[in-house]
Order: sequence, then structure tokens, then C-alpha cells
Amino acid sequence: MLFRVEVAPKSNIPDVPGRRAAMRITHELGVAVDDASVVKTYTVAGLSREEAQQAVDAAALHDPVSHTASLSPLASGFDWIVEVGFRPGVTDNEGRTAKETLALVLGLPKERAKTLAVYTSAQFALKGTLDLKQVEHIARDHLCNELIQRFEVKSAEEWAKAPGFEPKAAQVTGKSCDDVAVVDLAAMSDAELMAFSRDNVLALSLEEMQAIRAHYADPAVAASRKAAGLSAHPTDAELEVLAQTWSEHCKHKIFAADIDYLNTETGRRQAISSLYKTYVQGSTAKIRESMGAGDICLSVFKDNAGVIRFTEGHHLCVKVETHNSPSALDPYGGALTGIVGVNRDPMGTGMGANLLCNTDVFCFASPFYDEALPPRLLHPRRVMEGVREGVEHGGNKSGIPTVNGSVVFHERFLGKPLVFCGTVGVMPATLDGKPSYQKKALPGDFIVMTGGRIGKDGIHGATFSSEELHEGSPATAVQIGDPITQRKMYDFLMRARDTGLYHAITDNGAGGLSSSVGEMAGDSGGAEVDLSKAPLKYDGLRPWEILLSEAQERMTCAVGPDQIERFMALAAEMDVEATVLGRFNDSGRFTVTYGEKPVASLDMDFLHEGTPRMALSAVWERPAGKDSPLPAATDHGALLTRMLGRLNICSKEYMIRQYDHEVKGSSVVKPLVGVLRDGPADAAVIRPVVSRQEALVLSHGICPKYSDLDAYWMMAGAIDEAVRNAVATGGDISHMAGVDNFCWCDPVESDKTPDGRYKLAQLVRANQALAHFCQAYGVPCVSGKDSMKNDYTGGGSKISIPPTVLFTVLSVIPDASEAMTSDFKQSGDVIYVLGLTRPELGGSELADELKLSMAEVPQVDALSARKRYESMRKAAKGRQVNACHDCSDGGLAVALAEMCIGGRLGADVDLSRVPVSPDCLSPLEILYSESHSRFVVGVPSGNVPSFEKLFAGQWMAPIGRVTTDGKLTVKCGGETLLSEDVETLAEAFKATLDW
Repeated sequence: MLFRVEVAPKSNIPDVPGRRAAMRITHELGVAVDDASVVKTYTVAGLSREEAQQAVDAAALHDPVSHTASLSPLASGFDWIVEVGFRPGVTDNEGRTAKETLALVLGLPKERAKTLAVYTSAQFALKGTLDLKQVEHIARDHLCNELIQRFEVKSAEEWAKAPGFEPKAAQVTGKSCDDVAVVDLAAMSDAELMAFSRDNVLALSLEEMQAIRAHYADPAVAASRKAAGLSAHPTDAELEVLAQTWSEHCKHKIFAADIDYLNTETGRRQAISSLYKTYVQGSTAKIRESMGAGDICLSVFKDNAGVIRFTEGHHLCVKVETHNSPSALDPYGGALTGIVGVNRDPMGTGMGANLLCNTDVFCFASPFYDEALPPRLLHPRRVMEGVREGVEHGGNKSGIPTVNGSVVFHERFLGKPLVFCGTVGVMPATLDGKPSYQKKALPGDFIVMTGGRIGKDGIHGATFSSEELHEGSPATAVQIGDPITQRKMYDFLMRARDTGLYHAITDNGAGGLSSSVGEMAGDSGGAEVDLSKAPLKYDGLRPWEILLSEAQERMTCAVGPDQIERFMALAAEMDVEATVLGRFNDSGRFTVTYGEKPVASLDMDFLHEGTPRMALSAVWERPAGKDSPLPAATDHGALLTRMLGRLNICSKEYMIRQYDHEVKGSSVVKPLVGVLRDGPADAAVIRPVVSRQEALVLSHGICPKYSDLDAYWMMAGAIDEAVRNAVATGGDISHMAGVDNFCWCDPVESDKTPDGRYKLAQLVRANQALAHFCQAYGVPCVSGKDSMKNDYTGGGSKISIPPTVLFTVLSVIPDASEAMTSDFKQSGDVIYVLGLTRPELGGSELADELKLSMAEVPQVDALSARKRYESMRKAAKGRQVNACHDCSDGGLAVALAEMCIGGRLGADVDLSRVPVSPDCLSPLEILYSESHSRFVVGVPSGNVPSFEKLFAGQWMAPIGRVTTDGKLTVKCGGETLLSEDVETLAEAFKATLDW
């Protein structure tokens, strides 16, 4: 029988979720709702009424102090009620936890507990003058994500006649689990091949489909397949495995392509064989060679994360991933799986790393967007809140601090948001006398899957992410993560690692088992998997779905025959599901069965090396542009106040406060700094080994607003911003490594993308800049990722993101006490500007605020910048500086205001003293130019001689002093341009996103 346990706040307890829902519906949708309340509902199958009542009486599913529970409906005093629950087949983490709780509280035996099922939903009881159309609008556009959820609506009158909703348990049906289909590619025309690829979300090109067809037409292949009991034609599972392995998401085909590049400015034509090998991998190799014995890189571009030296006894590893497409469709689920997914990358690097901290960067359209939305797109505010909550739940519930991040706004992120999630791990230098960053699956090792079970969620995730977003994008591509299950698995794996219970480990990321086992089999030379042994969330999955599912919280281990018994015993002891699925071998084949039934048999070489290489054309033509005249008269005080409230400048405190940056107790410099902890930090500082003083500095740079002018300088700016943020906090440029994450609109010319050659040229220029400036700074890239299809097509329109690169930096401070923060510390400190200000307003916040067209994008002078960064490290080591802040969005004016806000101190500065180029004449240019590589620092008067000696011969000048009058006063010669109360500036800085 089915019973519904309803849980609601007691009458004397405020219904915070209900009030929040009412407020957001009113303000975000513009539909007036007087009040709302929320009732949590658990639909329980497999209990008698007596047992269900016993669970209620025992408070198994509620907190008796603040909530009441009943088997009868609890909602009352409403005009409409909306119930929202998951669709069939979607992971219900809370339902799974409730099931385990009920089984424990009721003392059900194991066999009985297996028959128990719990499905969760939420009832939103709305009060107000609303009609059915408005309520359905509220349900669809705020309460329910119809991709993964469903809803039902009842009016108060309908409820009075039949209170409650008909209980609906999510049932999954499908073909029998041993159903393997055979696909006759030989009989298909080219048009039919492409239709098959498109209809099955394979995301394979015609050339790739033809290559697969030719492979199976080979007589030798047909003969070997016959011997294995397989048809000469490929199975559905084989095509799916090839599609995910060859996907843009996994294979990075555009970065590996042969490119004919023409620069029309120089007239130079260049043949590029792989952007990745030429510029990313190539520049790192050159940097490492130049480092000699001081090379800090240990494992780069060959594992789940990059590994660098930290101390003699410990290494650091870092990975940053994107989860853009899933987050566009389901912001909460997509972002949650983004953060727990990237957590598994360090966990599966080498022999496994202890997770240290998270970093997250989000790119959205304006949350105040007020135009009609194209089909399938969610409102940017809803996307932002869902992503924020998803990453919050994934990180906080995993017990991993989020110590760094940022939010970037641009109108073209409406088509697809960018969700960057990164994790840093720390590992002992050696494990059992061997380097911890090395691993290898051996022939004879058992294939053991640990963690969560397999479901339909995440099927076609890799191929879906390799295409543009459109109205028909598949719901099953979205995964639903469970940080609690992952945390248990992580704790188990760290113990298994330390006791030497496996030879190799990797995560079940894109492509699920097909990816993890297929990659590890590259070490041993082959593998054989029996899918009938795989633990499933529910019945009905076909073999290819089991093999390809990207359901979360799973890792694959290569466990030796002498280790397997202890490995499985430890898993049972720590309540982590572990299942032996097969063995690694040296057969040269990836073989999959379902019991005795053959499912797939793929040649390892063809699987990993058979992808046809793309041949592309790129042409660079600089966009035409001219500068608008600057306004003759300006109210500088009012302008600064408006600038501080701009989305890309304003405080993100409301978001930061919802992430735990203190758990583990090792954070030194927090995301917010200053006397009231509301000033922005340039970077995070954390002690990976709490008993030691060595500290990690984590920073990043991202500036997509420059891409439309020149992606070369966008890339240069991102690198410089990341490096200078780290240096501003005390980081050492000589012990620094980077991670590049490219997110691009489709750069392949086609009917859909007629400007593909230009977009590809932008990508070429960005890669050239990466190589140039990484080498100039001596900062090797140790890991990275690219996402190439960040476009949306629907409703007759196409929206492409601005080309975007997130550059993340790891650096080291030998002594954490040398770390610096951006807030002014004491009155009388001398304020210096380091670096040259040029009239570079192209893509700037000022240009956008004043609606000006500006063509001069900020450029980077790496030679002078590197010398400045090396000098700043000496200043930090010598404790010469009380405050240091980089000049970034909004330029000098915003940097000064943020330092005053952090310290709640004033400043009196004179623009005529700022080091500027001869053509930088206007106060607006000096105040708001976003020239790179600049710092504003506060230096105690007694340190001035030694500080100036450190920077002798460089662009440097004292421009004023820190004051106690609580005002930021800016003069130019004898004229006072502005004198604003710091508290007024703080209010403007914090008001925009003060929901």
C-alpha cells in the first residue's frame, strides 16, 4: 500500500521556505502572492498503516521540536495548492535517505528493507487573488523545473472536496535488461547516418560515422566479432561508447584539429597541428625545461588533475571543470553535479588526494532581465539561484570549504550560463614508498565500482555537452548528485589508499563505466566487464544505458587479487557499496557482456585513436571600432556610486555567505576581508597541512568582456589578472601553476555558424596569448578543459556566449603570516600606485555604464609586470605593506573605494601623481581605465624608504594617504573631483544584490 507522510512547521514556528517562495514569486515573476506555506510529503510504499503511523510517532521523518507530521493532509488556509515532485527515473536523494531512516527506525530486516520505497514531493499552499493561469505560470516558471519534475494544481474548492493528491510513486519501465540492439550502418546513406547520429544524441559528424561504418566493414573485424559471438554490425552499446569517447567533450577534437590560420592584419598564413599540443602542452614543456631542477610540475595533462610540488612531504593537485549545459536545463542539479563531480577528479588523481578546498566561478545574464525568454531557457535569476544552491549543497554537505570564486555577468550568457567548479587536493609525496601521483591498472586486477548506484540520469551527458543547447535537448543528460553518498565513499577510499588496497583509481565521469574502465584499460591493455553485476537504482536499464550512465558518486578501482578481500571488507565496514564488475587484461579489447550475452567488443586502438582528425579554417579580421568622446562634465561622486553598484563590480556577499569557507579550519585569507568582513579579497590563502606554516594561494582571472574586441588580449588579461591576484595576496610567481578552462561558442563554420572561421581565429589568438604570457611569467599550465559548443538555438534566434577563458592559479607562500589583504589598515599609511595607467577603456565597466564605444582593449606588458610581481613578493616577505589590492573591473577608482570599504577608513589621493602614459589625460581615464598589472598598496610611513628601494626604476608613485575622516577624497591638482563618505560607498557596493 501507499501512504503519505506530510510534514509542516508547527503553528508557532515561522515557515521560512514558504515566506521565501512568496517573496520570490512576487518579486521575480511579478505575480502578487499574499503568503505561501510549504508542506513536505513523503510517499511511502512497502509499509502497513500501523508501521507508517509508528514512523510518524517515532519522528522518523521530521523534527518534533519544530515540525508536525501526519498521515492526513496538513495544508490549510490557502487559495491554491501546487505539488511538485520528481519525474519517474530521476534520482531522489532525500527519498533514498528517508527509506534508509525508516528501515532503521522500524527495525526492518534487510530483505524487507529492499522492498521499501520513498518518494518525496513538496506542496506549496498559495494565498492570494490568483487565477489558474497565474498559478500554472508560478508552477512552471518558479516552483517546478519540468525537465526533471512534474506538478499538479488544485484550488481550495477542489481541495475541500478531495483533500490531498493521489499518491504517485515514480515507476520506471523499459525493455528487459539484456536487450542489445544491432545497427546496420552499411545499409545507411550519408543522410541516414547523420539522422541516426542526431536522433540518438551521438553528436558524431558524417566523417566520424563513415569511419565507424568502414571499421565494421573490415573483414578482419567481422571475423573477430563472429568469434566473440557478435554480429558483424555494431551494437547500440558499441556506438554509444564510441560516441562518448569521440565526443568533443571527451576528445577535444577542435583543440586537436589541423587548422589553416590566416591573419589578415599581417598577411601571415600558418598551419597549426593541434592547438593543444602547440600552445598549451607546448608552452608547459618549454617552461618546465627552463625551470631545470626547480621544475615544480609532477603530473600534467595525463590524469584527472594536475599535480605540483608543495613541500618535501606533500604535493598539490588541482582541477577545474565546467557544467554549463546541464546547469542551463536544471541549474540546481547541474551545478551540484558540477561541484561533486570535480571533487572526484583529485580523488581519482594518482593514488588519490585528500580534498582541500573548492573554487567556483559563475557566468550569468543579468538577474534583472525583463524581456520575453526564448523557448526552453530559464530566467537568469532562477538560473543564478539554482546554481548557487546546487554548488552550496554539493560543497557544504561534503565538508569541503569554498574559499574562492566570482560571478560574471554578460547579456549573452542568457543562452547558456557558464558554471566553473574547481577543487584543490593535497596528497602525501609518497605512499608505501612509491610516488603518490603515479598509478597503473594491471592485467588480472579486479574492476571494482564503488559508491552510488547506476540510473538513467546522466545518459548522453558527454555527447549532449558536445552540442549546442536547443529546444529538444534531452532530459536524461542531467545528473542528480548526492554529496552524502560521495562523502562516505571518499572517506572509505582514503583509508583504502593509505592501506594500499588498490593499484589505480579514477572517477566515473563523462561516459560512466565506459569511460573509467576504458581509460584504465589503456594501462593494462584491455578489460572485460559484466554489466549484469552492476548495482542499479531501479530495474529497466538496457545494457548500453548501464555502461554509459553518468549517475554520480561513483569511482572505479583496479584492485589486485591479493587486495580484493580486504578492499571489500573495508567497504562493507564503512557502509559503502562496492561491486566487482570484471577484470583488467592485456587482450587489446574492451569487452562487455550482460551475463553470458555479448554486448560490446571494441578494439582498444580504434576506441582511443580511431577518431578522424578535423581539418578547419580560421581567418582573423580585426573588428572595426572607434572611440566615443568622453563626456566633458561629470559628477564624479555620483558616477563612482553607480559604478560600485554595477553587477560586475558590486559585492557578492549574499552569495559568499552561503558557502562554508571555514570547515577544516585551515583558511587564512577568507573571501571577504576587513574590519566588518565585507571587503573583497583578491585571492584565497589556505594552509593545506594545518600543522605547518606553508600556505597555498588560490586565485583566478576571467574577462570575457574583452573578447569581442580581441580574444588575444582577453586571454592575456585573464592570465595577468590571475597572477596579479595571487601576487597581491603574497603569492610567489616563481612557484606558481595555472589551469586553463576555455568556453567557446561553436568555432566550426557551417550553415548554423557562418562566422565559424572568425570564431576559430579568436580561439587561435587566445591560445597564442596563453603560450606567450605563460612563458613570459614562467607559469606552466598543469591541467585544463575546453567546452566548445556554448550556443543556444531556439525560437528563431541563436545566442552565443562571448569567448571566455577562466585561468586559475595555484601559488605558494612559505609562511602564511606573510599573506596580505586588500583593506586599508591604519591612518597615515602612504598610498602607492604600482604600474602604468593607459587610456584603455575598451570593454571597460565605465564604457558600458556611459554607453560609450571604446576600441582600446587593455594590453599586458609582461616584462615590466613580472619584475613588479617579483618585487611585490619581496615586499610581502619583508612585511613592507599593510594593504595590497589589484586594479581590475572599474580601475583605480573602484580599487580605492574597495580598500576604503574593507578598512572603513578614508583616503585622500591626487590623480596628478598617478603614473600614466602621455596620452592618458582625462580624469575619467585615470580613474576608470582597466589597464592590467597594477596594484594599489598602503605602506606604513616608516617603510617608505625600503619599499621605494624595492621598486626603484619601475612605474611607481605615492598618490596620497589613508585618513580617519571616513571619506574617499580624490583631487586632480588643486581641484576636488569627489569626496564621498565610505559608508555611502559601502551601501552602494552592497545594495545591488542585497536580496
